[in-house]
Amino acid sequence: MRKIIAIGESVLDTVFRGDTPVKAMVGGRIANAVATLGSLQLPATMCSECCNDSVGDIIVDFFKKHNVGTDSIDRFTDGATALSAIFENEGHDDKIVNYGKYPVDRFDVIWPRIDEDDIVLFGSLYAIDNPQREHLFELVQYARERKAIIVYLPGFQHGINFRITRVMTAILENLEISDIVIAHERDINAIFPGESADEAYHNHIEFYCSTYFHINNDLSVTMFVGKERREFAAATPVTRNMLGWQSGFTAGLIYELMRRGLRRSQLVEVEKEVTEQIVATAFDFAQLCASTVDNCITADYAAKKAAYYQDSAAEREKNLAK
Repeated sequence: MRKIIAIGESVLDTVFRGDTPVKAMVGGRIANAVATLGSLQLPATMCSECCNDSVGDIIVDFFKKHNVGTDSIDRFTDGATALSAIFENEGHDDKIVNYGKYPVDRFDVIWPRIDEDDIVLFGSLYAIDNPQREHLFELVQYARERKAIIVYLPGFQHGINFRITRVMTAILENLEISDIVIAHERDINAIFPGESADEAYHNHIEFYCSTYFHINNDLSVTMFVGKERREFAAATPVTRNMLGWQSGFTAGLIYELMRRGLRRSQLVEVEKEVTEQIVATAFDFAQLCASTVDNCITADYAAKKAAYYQDSAAEREKNLAK
């Protein structure tokens, strides 16, 4: 059975309105996307790190609650699990302050088994910043050798300041090893300043990866496949919870790739009508995840989609037996 392996940071976010904390939840696009996929009863594993402390326990319990494997989470003892304080600012970008203490030898994870056409999701800070990038990229390279489908989310948490030239080599290496890239306009503008979706794709991404989903500021999506450009009108209202929205969109897209049994060799051949259906599901996931407390789909919706997935798998088996 095909599997999903997610590689990225595990952080506990605390949201403040003024000086008052209003909620705390496990954050990160990778973490929230794999939690949604695990809640669908799909075989999913998280590769990450957190301290063997109380905050780390909250994060690991979150993954377990959503049926995500945690054997590949490094529970280090010399340090403290990462925390992000998010100060909401109406009409402006939220202010984010990050805390955490890590050991010198980081991201010493147990590699999960990866097979052909498994889906590997990676990105964000771990994909560009050493020392954890070195270990992450070794794992992604192994996944490529195993002929897995590699999905990359470029960019990094707003509030973290990088000289983009310092990490550009890592970003280009990530693009080169990927089969699908999903990015919001703000992330692309931070990486390729002043360039439109078309310019960023044709000047940089297309040379490395031919399938790119560009999330526009109004939440419409522009998809590039080779030389073809496809537009999908926004199906959800603009939300300030872009973490939930983008993690849901990513999870919905991966869910459809799995449900339809699409293989790595078929990605560039998917017909426009099928792509429209895949993006429609991704929009549904995105809207729901952006409206929930933990940035994941609800249990009722997960049960419905899990049953639909099983029906699709049974139908494929039936057709193969004919």
